[in-house]
Amino acid sequence: MDILIDTLIDNLKLFPFLLVTYLCLEYMEHKTAEKTTEIIKKAGWSGPLVGSLCGALPQCGFSVVAANFYAARVIGIGTLLAIFLSTSDEMLPIMISGTVPSLLITQIVVYKIMCGIVFGYAVGFVWRKYRPRPKVNIEELCENENCHCEDSVIKPALYHSVRITAFIFAFTLILNYAMSYLNISAVTNYMQIPLIGELLGGIIGLIPNCSASVILTQLYMDDFIPLGTLMSGSLVSGGVGLLVLFRVNRRFKENFRIAAILYACGIIGGLLTHLIF
Repeated sequence: MDILIDTLIDNLKLFPFLLVTYLCLEYMEHKTAEKTTEIIKKAGWSGPLVGSLCGALPQCGFSVVAANFYAARVIGIGTLLAIFLSTSDEMLPIMISGTVPSLLITQIVVYKIMCGIVFGYAVGFVWRKYRPRPKVNIEELCENENCHCEDSVIKPALYHSVRITAFIFAFTLILNYAMSYLNISAVTNYMQIPLIGELLGGIIGLIPNCSASVILTQLYMDDFIPLGTLMSGSLVSGGVGLLVLFRVNRRFKENFRIAAILYACGIIGGLLTHLIF
């Protein structure tokens, strides 16, 4: 019952972010499609910078917003990765409420922002070179969801939000029950080994759930894992943003490529932590 209640509360917190996201998308489609497209094209270069700064805010809802915007081709992969990499999910609130020095917390947040900016621009540049960015296509997102958006803005936005919230709730409920039986202490010894620790931390970070960042942050604060392992998992972890991406973006091969790139960036960022901190 505790797991059920916690999962329900977490999903209710996400619902406002989803609703605002889809209201914006619907408004863009109905009212300002052509103008918005031109603005996005002209301001696209600053996407990773702005996305990384916004993602650093202590919430996981923005990664959900980013996943939907990417599926609609409003933002590019560089911006998407920047947001995922800089998102702290539950790590920041737990550290602030714990005994972690404020200077170290600030350094971690700044480091995640820098990783988001650097990797975002680098991946975005390479991606555009070999895979030209498609045009903004909010209509495709609506067609995939069968929401019948022709009539209004509010109704399809609610339709999208409720469907995605229900999907996330079902998935995270099962995942939370599974996590409750996971003996994480059995692998903590391996997580202290350089490189192996980063690889394992990144795998845990890929779990599309707030539990991943909670586990890694608590293990770090209890001195079970080094900072590099924590950073690998934290850089990869973007709340349920990756889960929403797989739900709303029908290009599944592309989704797996993005997940693989995100994982690689997290490992590199975690390894570089040993040299910087």
